[in-house]
Amino acid sequence: MAADDIDYNIVFPDAGTLERHWQGTKEPVVILLGWAGCKDKHLSKYSSIYNDKGCVTIRYTAPLKTVFISETFGYKELSSTALKLLEILYDYEVENSPVFFHVFSNGGFMLYRYIVELLHSDQQFSSLRVLGAVVDSAPGSGNVQGALRALTATLGPQISPALKYVLLALFAVSVFLLRIVLYPVTKFIHKNHYDAVRERPPAWPHFLLYSRADQVIRHRDIELFAEAVTKKGVPVHSCDFTSSAHVCHFRDFPEQYTRKCRDFLVACMKDSEGPEAKKRQYVQSQ
Repeated sequence: MAADDIDYNIVFPDAGTLERHWQGTKEPVVILLGWAGCKDKHLSKYSSIYNDKGCVTIRYTAPLKTVFISETFGYKELSSTALKLLEILYDYEVENSPVFFHVFSNGGFMLYRYIVELLHSDQQFSSLRVLGAVVDSAPGSGNVQGALRALTATLGPQISPALKYVLLALFAVSVFLLRIVLYPVTKFIHKNHYDAVRERPPAWPHFLLYSRADQVIRHRDIELFAEAVTKKGVPVHSCDFTSSAHVCHFRDFPEQYTRKCRDFLVACMKDSEGPEAKKRQYVQSQ
């Protein structure tokens, strides 16, 4: 199997659930891309939103080193991971099913960026039919303080305080120099995830879930991103949960969160065969 060397989980719905929700149509495949440091037991709670709706789900979280080190220094390790994830669709013979993404924080969005680029440019994946994407607590850009908060939470209490402070200091200096001070130059070598997707977004609809209380990703970054891609013809919906912390919207508002995600998926399914889908395909080809 092409993706044997990445640690993913795939779940297929039982026949009864499948028949109840998607009778006469292909069930969607939902690819969930976890936040940095996300454990699969946490990501599985989100996949149940879609499994209970009769969807196939694929769960994957990029390793910490690719998010905090490789991307910071411009090494595109996640590009090969994106390729392997898309190949999973062919390994399990679900490439003819509609595809839907659920992306978490910058850690998931960094990987999503490379998936989008492959879907733009690689002929191998030209036949995949993407319905849309839910983006939870992302994307953010140029926020050193937020990045440090994310890394601190990810390192956890198991690491010694002295080593933690050294790692945080090195990371802060690297991000500040490469992604802020020198970015006007380094962007020509390696553009960050925020600018890459903002400047050449995919045509499918996006649903941005965020909160003004988020201390890791600035809500203004998300709102500016939404404005930019909307101007390029991409349908964008958003929901500000106002009080929930970073990637905690589901924890704090489980019923509302679940309903919004499912309703968006169903709406994307209904729109996927209509004239708006053809219009989006034209936008994507530009």
